[in-house]
Amino acid sequence: MYVSVRDAHLPGPFGSIHAGLRAMGIEHVELNYDRDKTVPSLDSKDGGRESLANPTAIEHYRYKADGYRVKPCSLLLANNFGAQDLQGELDYVISALRAAAQMEIKAIRIDAYLSTQDQWPLEKRAQHFADCMKKILDATSSLDVTMGIENHGHKGNEQEFLDAVLDAVNSDRVGMTLDTGNFYWYGYPLKRVHEIIKHFAVRTKHTHMKTINFPADKRNIQREVGWGYGEYCSSLREGDIDIPYVVKELKNAGYTGDLCVENESLGRYDKEKQKAILIDDAAYLAQSLKSA
Repeated sequence: MYVSVRDAHLPGPFGSIHAGLRAMGIEHVELNYDRDKTVPSLDSKDGGRESLANPTAIEHYRYKADGYRVKPCSLLLANNFGAQDLQGELDYVISALRAAAQMEIKAIRIDAYLSTQDQWPLEKRAQHFADCMKKILDATSSLDVTMGIENHGHKGNEQEFLDAVLDAVNSDRVGMTLDTGNFYWYGYPLKRVHEIIKHFAVRTKHTHMKTINFPADKRNIQREVGWGYGEYCSSLREGDIDIPYVVKELKNAGYTGDLCVENESLGRYDKEKQKAILIDDAAYLAQSLKSA
């Protein structure tokens, strides 16, 4: 295992992705892959993006990454398998897998979100999502890239939904982008969150390491979805989730991928504090790895 970070955290406080990685003492980054087949520039200070639309563009981006000693480790997608243009969503994921393969990226993040999620019962949602994943697998059978479905959103954090999808797909190339904070955001009590994380550890392909520091009387009760998140999301060291425990469970499950820093408390602070938090998040994960 190794430490990585979400690309979006870095340009604001550090000026660019590559400068932020250097300050954090890490090399790996998760890149947002948009429907126009672009990802963030590694050196832009103004939100610039670069194309991965064809093999030549991908090779150019790889060359630049090598020059900066940056190692993209995952592509983040915002797919919606409930969209009217379903084929367009499938093609979006397929294009990301092909780009990832050329960049030697081993995992991409799949969003569990469905725009139809409030209209369909659990069984229909899970079967539809699984059918979409199977079509993508069939179209990319020659590629050595896995897909991690992130527990994301009001329905995507349901353990029953995630288990049903993974069981129906039944492929080593499909598992979880395990977001440690989202189950807690969803309202599960803290003890239950740790149990669910352990449950999914063996199916993890990628991670978002995130936490929340709730008041003591709110930690081990069932809360309303999203309750207090903006106020109480926190740095990894300050949060309620036992990060060393999570890292140990992932190690015991045979996970060898990245531990990706995702800190949604940063917006509450000025740039200097953001820098300090991100540097400490990376250091805390490194410490947790040593003790795992």
